[in-house]
Amino acid sequence: MRLGSIRWKVCAVSDKAPAVERWLAWRYLATRQREGFVSFIAIFSLIGVALGVATLIVVLSVMGGFRQQLLGRIIGMNGHVVITTHGGVLQATADLLAKLREVPGVRAVRPTLERQALVGANGQTRGALLRGVRTDDLLTRDIVTRNIVHGELSTFGTKPGVVIGERLRQALNVQAGDQITIVTHRLNENGTIAPRYADYELLASFLTRRYEFDAALVFVPLDMLREDLEYSSNAVSSIDLELSDPTAAPRVAAALRQSLGRDDLKISDWLGLNARFVGALQVERVMMFIILSLIVVVAAMNVVASFTMLVRVKRGGIAILRTMGATPRTIVRAFFLAAAAVGLVGTAVGTALGLLICANMRPIGTLLSAITGAAGSGSAEVDFITSVPVRVQAVEVAAIVAVAILLSLAAAAYPAWRSTRVEPVEGLRYE
Repeated sequence: MRLGSIRWKVCAVSDKAPAVERWLAWRYLATRQREGFVSFIAIFSLIGVALGVATLIVVLSVMGGFRQQLLGRIIGMNGHVVITTHGGVLQATADLLAKLREVPGVRAVRPTLERQALVGANGQTRGALLRGVRTDDLLTRDIVTRNIVHGELSTFGTKPGVVIGERLRQALNVQAGDQITIVTHRLNENGTIAPRYADYELLASFLTRRYEFDAALVFVPLDMLREDLEYSSNAVSSIDLELSDPTAAPRVAAALRQSLGRDDLKISDWLGLNARFVGALQVERVMMFIILSLIVVVAAMNVVASFTMLVRVKRGGIAILRTMGATPRTIVRAFFLAAAAVGLVGTAVGTALGLLICANMRPIGTLLSAITGAAGSGSAEVDFITSVPVRVQAVEVAAIVAVAILLSLAAAAYPAWRSTRVEPVEGLRYE
């Protein structure tokens, strides 16, 4: 750094301190032969911050995508609010259904009748969960209609036919149009239990990629299941409510408990029914954010190390600036701007890189599947993982950027403070 250049800058813009500080910060960041190693470390500190921020964005977005798919499958097969009775059988009268439809935020009301049963065909028998539903309720359930992989739903409800999970269909080795036997039970007048047999035609199968649904769930027309079980025309096991806003389920459930005022009803929301699962996902999300933030912390420590070394290298220049009238505040701000610039630029580059990777995650997942040989494996679990769902949330990205900026500014503070410890006499002793 030439003394004349420094003198001209300090004197010419002495009334414009920010301009001097920015110029000094740029000079400190510029590569010179003497302190080239320090600038080399600063460059890699910038790369470290960028990679840390990009990793945080990509990992949390992919985790958010998987979380959304998992919760979507849970909610999509069941209601957001579930109304049952302590007695086991609920009478879904027209007045009760009409009152539920009038609740603000309720988009659909679905009476459901569930029973455990055995399903048999071709000498194979499997345990299954029978779910009696109305035709319109099944045809409007996206998780089923969008995942039909065999047969079709057009004749559901018009004849004794069922829709089953794809894994269950493969286990029974049946095709659309084949007959399957459903075995339930009934209680005789003398108190003994007798089996009840009913034959149904297989209409279609679905693949939700969730094992408990694909391997054991059987949809039966509600009226036909009532008739087979000899139930009344209003008998159901539960009433599922679909809401416009799933997150409002606890509030709607609480409002229903007050408005209905029936002690025999049990009203639950999907968050309460899946509290452990949802809680585990939330804890995993927070812990992953904390763990991956350590990458940014390590990069910030590199910023501290590189600019602390720069302060030692620049002791002579700092001493000259002090003897020419530069205040300690000017020196502090110059080093703070230089160190903070590394973190801020790294954060900006990392954010852009992370969002770019998220935008192209599907072809990246396809490429990784082809490299690892997982593509076309036919396994629902493998396909679920290799699909790499991504959900970029603005709140998460903003939190990542905020944490990275705060760490960068904190890392810049120490070298800037160290620069004020350089005394002019000590700095010029060996110059």
